Amino acid sequence: MHPILKLIAQRIALGLMLLFAASILIFGGTMMLPGDVAQQILGQSATPESLANMRESLGLNDPPMTRYFQWLAGFLQGDLGVALTNGRDIAESLGFRLSNTLFLAFWAALISVPLAITLGLLAVRYKDRWPDKLISAITLTTISIPEFMIGYVLIFFLAIQLPQLIQSMDFLGDPVQSWLLANLKFSSVALINDSMTLIEKIKSITLPIIVLTLVVLAHMMRMTRAAILNVMQSAYIETAELKGMGMLKIIRKHAFPNAIAPIVNVVMLNLAYLVVGVVVIEVVFAYPGMGQYLVDHVSKRDVPVVQACGLIFAAVYIGLNLVADIVSILANPRLRHPK
Repeated sequence: MHPILKLIAQRIALGLMLLFAASILIFGGTMMLPGDVAQQILGQSATPESLANMRESLGLNDPPMTRYFQWLAGFLQGDLGVALTNGRDIAESLGFRLSNTLFLAFWAALISVPLAITLGLLAVRYKDRWPDKLISAITLTTISIPEFMIGYVLIFFLAIQLPQLIQSMDFLGDPVQSWLLANLKFSSVALINDSMTLIEKIKSITLPIIVLTLVVLAHMMRMTRAAILNVMQSAYIETAELKGMGMLKIIRKHAFPNAIAPIVNVVMLNLAYLVVGVVVIEVVFAYPGMGQYLVDHVSKRDVPVVQACGLIFAAVYIGLNLVADIVSILANPRLRHPK
């Protein structure tokens, strides 16, 4: 087998093993939660006979190992079971929610990834000068503030204060005020549905996109900056400078391509966060995604839903890290050899 194919096969095998271990932890963790699922469903007034029948119907009397393998086999076949609270098929409910989460993550990534790489390149170009210091200060500030705090601040200023400020500007005239209110309208609740157009959906999720962009921007920008600065110390960069090549051209043609492996790793980690770590953002903006769905059913102790969401989140996170590993192997010849 070719060495590259062998390394990729090893990474995929490790990823599957890690996902299997994660499934055990997720199933075991939900089983150890305090309380009685049957009691939660039937309420405090349930009789012992009805509780016993409910436990039997839910399979709670089966050995944990049997229940785990039944659950895992169903997951591999696309059968996630039904929600205990409403009896709906979990796979159908999650399909809609997952598409919403991926829609939000896609637009946040579409803005944050190019912006982070561009800012990282600018920081390298103007190293230790005011653009570099300004970019670093802003990104460090945004990463130091919890995302829910950024969300509430943006809601207060952009969704509440900004319309009031525009309405108070009588000198603008009614046509200008109406245009500004129509085009600078930010919604504090990011609700989307199939009847909305693409533009309407994007307008509705503008604030969550801004928050996610600010949260992941600093990681990617600083890794881009650090990786390129590390490459800039190489001998071939000095040779290019001695030949009279411009700094921007050196960065674009020589430094950036050779620093792509660590940049891809941090980009994939942040893309994983955009899908897996949006729980807080979805709750703040009442966005109908997987995070909101998970939180709603955690409070109701709907164990099958929690297990399904947890395993899907784990699969997405492991999968994106696996992609980052493979891209790093293909981009860096040194990683293709055991030595």
